[in-house]
Amino acid sequence: MYRSIVRGVGHYVPQRVVRNADLEAVMDTSDAWIRERTGIEERRFSDLTTETTSEMGVRAARLALERAGIEARELDLIVFATLSPDYYFPGPGVQVQQALGLAEIGAIDIRNQCSGFVYALSVADQFIKTGMHRTVLVIGSELHSGGLDLTDRGRAVSVIFGDGAGAVVVQRAREDEADRGILSTHLHSQGEHAQELALLEPSTRHWVHKIVAEQNPENTGYYPYMNGNFVFKHAVTRFKEVIEEAFAHNGLNLSQLDLLVPHQANLRISQFIQQSMGLSDSQVFNNIQKYGNTTAASIPLALSEAWEQGRVQPGQLVCLAAFGSGFTWASALIRW
Repeated sequence: MYRSIVRGVGHYVPQRVVRNADLEAVMDTSDAWIRERTGIEERRFSDLTTETTSEMGVRAARLALERAGIEARELDLIVFATLSPDYYFPGPGVQVQQALGLAEIGAIDIRNQCSGFVYALSVADQFIKTGMHRTVLVIGSELHSGGLDLTDRGRAVSVIFGDGAGAVVVQRAREDEADRGILSTHLHSQGEHAQELALLEPSTRHWVHKIVAEQNPENTGYYPYMNGNFVFKHAVTRFKEVIEEAFAHNGLNLSQLDLLVPHQANLRISQFIQQSMGLSDSQVFNNIQKYGNTTAASIPLALSEAWEQGRVQPGQLVCLAAFGSGFTWASALIRW
């Protein structure tokens, strides 16, 4: 069985910076309130006339390919994770195939929201491990800003999210790299809590014509809903479990961890996990302060920034972990 190695990382964020003070102008909130509850100071919002989920993903992918020293034509497969595709269907994977001018390779779209990137990385890893593919592009990209309720009604959720994209190029490791690469991935779900963090409409259960016919100004089903306290309590438990699972599976001790890159859901969640697991500041990477929660994009975006800052070095042990809507949670352990 082959080993998968991350050859290159890249990310893209829109130029428009939306600070907490900017949100104070459109809803009853404050910089202090947002920082205290989420740790977020600012986020990026896309130019909705020129930037799309797939286009941001392409930009992140081009950078990842450049850093990997790999030509786009060498790709065998695209795996794209998002909850905010350009269209209801098709998914954005095929748009990346077109934008990069690739041959008719496969494109898979992953809909696991905050856990989406780790799920997508796991899919790529399995294709490489079995020998079916040699080089796979994995993207996480989100455009939340066009679908947020930026009023007092939606303030509890809308202040959290931002736009952005991240990507990695995963490739079959060479024989002299046998001790490096993705060691394992671990995926979980608990559908009984699906509606605790969800966007319920429009859907085949409540389609557009029904929403229009009802003409109900109080209907907020087409905006994201989150039961914040409920999600927090489950997140801190599942994060810890799935990180420990990865280390136990590989016979490693948590003290050997060089860097944890958690999904950037809420800085308070990351800090709680860090404290409960006895990790130092140097062992955990957070950038939610600058970008907010970018869902499936958050881990590859953070991983790319950590790499740029020299926080990820060859031979280091890196853990990726996520929890989110579904509920789903997942981890990946990588020997860089």
